[in-house]
Amino acid sequence: HKTGESHMPSLDWIGKSAVLNHHREVTYRLLRCDESLSAGDPDTGNLLVEGDNLLALKALLPYYAGQVKCIYIDPPYNTGEEKWTYNDNVNSPSMQKWIQAVVGKENEDLTRHDKWLCMMYPRLTLLRQFLRRDGVIFISIDDNEVGHLHLLMNDIFGPRNMLGTLVWKRRSPSAMRGTPLSTDHEHIISYGIDIDKTALYGLSKGIEDYPYQDERGNYTSTDLTVGMNKDSRPGQFYTIQNPRTGKTYYPNPERVWRFHPDTMQKVIANDLIIWPDESPHRNMERPRYKTYHDPDTDKPKPVSSWIESTSVNDRQIQEIENEYDVTILHSGMTQEGGKLLQQIIGSRTFAYPKPLSLVRSVIRASTRSNDLILDSFAGTGTTGHATLDINTEDGGTRRFILIELESDICRGITAERLKRVIEGYSYERIKGGTVDIPPLRGGFRYCRLGEPLFTAEGHIREGVTFRELAAHIFIAETGRPLPHPPGPGSPLLGTAENRAVCLLWGDGGSVLDRRALAALPQGGDVKIVYADSCLIPQEHLREAGVVFKQIPYSVRTC
Repeated sequence: HKTGESHMPSLDWIGKSAVLNHHREVTYRLLRCDESLSAGDPDTGNLLVEGDNLLALKALLPYYAGQVKCIYIDPPYNTGEEKWTYNDNVNSPSMQKWIQAVVGKENEDLTRHDKWLCMMYPRLTLLRQFLRRDGVIFISIDDNEVGHLHLLMNDIFGPRNMLGTLVWKRRSPSAMRGTPLSTDHEHIISYGIDIDKTALYGLSKGIEDYPYQDERGNYTSTDLTVGMNKDSRPGQFYTIQNPRTGKTYYPNPERVWRFHPDTMQKVIANDLIIWPDESPHRNMERPRYKTYHDPDTDKPKPVSSWIESTSVNDRQIQEIENEYDVTILHSGMTQEGGKLLQQIIGSRTFAYPKPLSLVRSVIRASTRSNDLILDSFAGTGTTGHATLDINTEDGGTRRFILIELESDICRGITAERLKRVIEGYSYERIKGGTVDIPPLRGGFRYCRLGEPLFTAEGHIREGVTFRELAAHIFIAETGRPLPHPPGPGSPLLGTAENRAVCLLWGDGGSVLDRRALAALPQGGDVKIVYADSCLIPQEHLREAGVVFKQIPYSVRTC
């Protein structure tokens, strides 16, 4: 470690200097969709991309930079046992040193950590560019790399933008050979890019969540007790009386009233108690508290960093949430993911896929109905499945982008899983009988990485469309994705910071002449015009507020 100007620890490793700007050296590639491998409604905006995620992220950046609300990734944990591929061709001596090293177990060869960090750094740097100002990135990891990952994220996202670490119980205790500690949890670390705008929604409630009504408005019934016994809170163990009926109520000795006596009398006087002897609620044994809907104050509850097991029933989770005013995420354990995958595609060919319930919880806590979700280590497609599942449940239009490196996995598992849950599927119970699972609404386009946008000589490759070049030029010029497809016959791509970016290329003409100059948008913006050539004298361009950039020489190739 070393100490920088911020007096925060940072991370150094063999090869770091070579990967700091490696994401800029990755060439832009085209995406080619394959309708034969797509499924469902292709216009839902969902993408499954086959290919190296570093190349795929760079290819997607012109279209989706700054638009993603939730990134969830489950990268290799670097345990020393698993196999994973690093495909970048980096020629610096320091990178060659770790590339050529034999990756062994932790106590045999620490260079595998260098290699893992070099693999992660440019990918995380690109992922950061996809996030919205209120977006969140979640990364699943275990103890092998969690310390390094925190420091890596501090380098890229800034330590101030760390939200925290969620803890997920992934399995039941197990006696592991060689260690006295059964490590049964994993981590999900979370960061934003602007902590003041980062949003988790928790249990964001609307008026539909307040089903009862009186003259003051809509309300819901919440617990009037807290989970402390009369020995620890004797001042909150007392009787209360319904002033209209005179009936007396005791708290549970293991759950005392939530208010002290003086405050409770004010609550009763303000008619904020639901009394069992006059309530429309059935099976009420003790009084409960009225919580009214107020759109100005009903803000989402903070999300707890502890992910509760799905073995804890919904009522217990709700009691914890009400008592501590938090949102509890919940998930099954590792075996849930494998069991579900076998039911869907009839195979457990993928080791330890994440449980659907875990990824559902993360997406629910960080997105609303029309948000965009990105997973660049897609694996079996759990993130896409979770997105489709939530949309079907709440009528949302969330979209996903998934990237999977291995062709066999992407086609045979990821795409097949998504296709089957979209169309509906059946599986056989172990004890006999068939279970039919109804279809989820939605669809996806299957894409592959195509050729680079530019040739090795820096020329625009033959076959590139106007929209593909426009998307590349706009993000290279402004740092933002193209706001909308270019209009027919219009050279204007979009505006940013008093700059109007224009493209003259293809059938519409590729020369900036007097006719093309007159067709440029009017107004006070500086007009940046990309074209093959220019026939207008420089002084006339200055008078018109036009900056000419020649294709291909002024177009950044990566």
